[in-house]
Amino acid sequence: MKRITQIRWHGRGGQGAKVASFLLAECALEEGKWSQGFPDYGPERSGAPVRGFNRISDERIDLHCPIAEPDIVIVLDETLIGRVDVCGGLKEDGICVVNTACDPAVMRSRLKLNGKKIFTVDATNIALAELGRPIPNTAMLGAVCKASGVLKLETVVKEIEKIFKKKFGSEVAEKNVRAVRRAYSEVKGE
Repeated sequence: MKRITQIRWHGRGGQGAKVASFLLAECALEEGKWSQGFPDYGPERSGAPVRGFNRISDERIDLHCPIAEPDIVIVLDETLIGRVDVCGGLKEDGICVVNTACDPAVMRSRLKLNGKKIFTVDATNIALAELGRPIPNTAMLGAVCKASGVLKLETVVKEIEKIFKKKFGSEVAEKNVRAVRRAYSEVKGE
């Protein structure tokens, strides 16, 4: 049976969950893996809950549907906790990465996670410091690399440099690379 890593992103419209899932898929392709990245959202408005999904595998992926039992959950906005079942279906050996200033132990208690790995990083403050905007998605990519090992940090950096430079220019690309590297180094887990 082939091994597919399934990732579910939770955020609010405008935080970049959709873009992050696409970027993660591009990075996986760059590493020679099969990947998918797609969003799932209701009314398209800023602040509304949104989800993004990724599947990454060394073999072809034939499945294309929302992810009910993720290996990794990424929470871009901690205000969703208690309002949305962000960790619903998370596998027993799963990983949860939360954008928060709280320590992992506090998040473990709030999420009622037992036996799962929990990681936290203050991606919003990193984004404010590095980008000048509270958009935590690229910082969270760095945290996910460190927490899960699903992709190499340098692959993510290279892809962000390439994609962002082409679309937004060198300055924006470099700011996002700094956010990725900083989150990678600042993520805490237990």
